[in-house]
Amino acid sequence: MTVSADEFLRRFLIHVLPKGLVRIRHFGLFANRKRSASLLRCRLLLKVAATPPQAPPTAQIKCPICSKPMLVVERFTSHLLPTVAAIPSPKTCCDSS
Repeated sequence: MTVSADEFLRRFLIHVLPKGLVRIRHFGLFANRKRSASLLRCRLLLKVAATPPQAPPTAQIKCPICSKPMLVVERFTSHLLPTVAAIPSPKTCCDSS
């Protein structure tokens, strides 16, 4: 479809909000205020069981020697790391008690 420049600008400016107005992005079923109640009602009407929310997997770094979870205290970028990484001995790695 080809339109004149005036018609294009008219159609484009229909979508520009006047100064001071804010565009509402979520309304109706997915409005933040009523989202959980609306989705619960939809599930009841559709007779669909609600799936429990899945916890995101935790990315834990494990010790290469004892396989216990390690606490990350500080991260280095690749140019700050030494060229040869020394692996600690099992005695200095973790508490063996």
